[in-house]
Amino acid sequence: MHHTETPSRTWFNLQVVSKQSVAQDIIAFELALADGGDLPVFTAGAHIQVLTPSGVQRNYSLYNDPAERHRYCIAVKRDAAGRGGSVSMADSLQIGHTLPVRNLDNAFALHPRAKRFLFIAGGIGITPMMAMLQEAQVSHAGAFKLVYCTRNQGSTAFADTLIAPHIRSKVTLHHDHGDPSAAFDFWPLLEKPVAGTHIYCCGPRKLMEAVKDMSGHWPFGSVHFESFGVDAALRQTNRAFDITLQSTGQTVHVDAHTSMLDALRAQHIPVRSSCESGTCGSCKTVLVSGACEHRDYVLSEQETQTHVMVCVSRAAAGSSLVLGL
Repeated sequence: MHHTETPSRTWFNLQVVSKQSVAQDIIAFELALADGGDLPVFTAGAHIQVLTPSGVQRNYSLYNDPAERHRYCIAVKRDAAGRGGSVSMADSLQIGHTLPVRNLDNAFALHPRAKRFLFIAGGIGITPMMAMLQEAQVSHAGAFKLVYCTRNQGSTAFADTLIAPHIRSKVTLHHDHGDPSAAFDFWPLLEKPVAGTHIYCCGPRKLMEAVKDMSGHWPFGSVHFESFGVDAALRQTNRAFDITLQSTGQTVHVDAHTSMLDALRAQHIPVRSSCESGTCGSCKTVLVSGACEHRDYVLSEQETQTHVMVCVSRAAAGSSLVLGL
């Protein structure tokens, strides 16, 4: 398996050193220790968990150079239809404020035996790729290509960096202007698997599903996904439901705006988690009974009969779930 850094489950405080808009509704924060000391080492693809001003825990990918020790940089997309975490970060968190954070293991790390990389990003999904570009420049002598899809120039984060002379030839920026028929055609890139190449894809569900469909014939373990939770269109269909713990019979209510993982946390029921976006497999839980609406990118069709990712998936309409907890 690929390298992961040692996770730290202890909360510690960072100060907001800078705050700036890097695209429409995307705010970048630079975080550092108050005494200016070194931070724990991270690798490209890593994310930190933060306790947002609204009180909810959220994960954000680090986008700065992994060689840097003095700061962590994250970018937050303000999602007015979300559960309040991103809005509180974008609106309430200011320079000089303190933000509780902790490190989590990296489920999206660059594979050490890869010879080259194809990075595919959509929207805010560019954040982990920014660190990957810098790491790949050093570890793989720049053997990569990036395709970054956004709605328009105004929604393209870090555009100035991506058109810099030293990297411009490796980057394709594509704008669809909200027209599905103008979406980027990935088939020429994915039709023929290239030995030694690993694909890393992060972005909206439609983008990731398209890449998943077109890369199914690539070698097992060479295509990696990370998402940023559940898209707004799916959230609008959320319904409340109940889950029952097989070991104790305890029932936990999950409202329409809460994930199973957060509902279990609120009841102090421990469940291992990492990405919280249905891509790493950490929160894989036995599904004893009940009809499930699977929203992850991990489980095989056969596994969906016996397991569920509690960070993103939900009970199907009219159903409740019994979990092997």
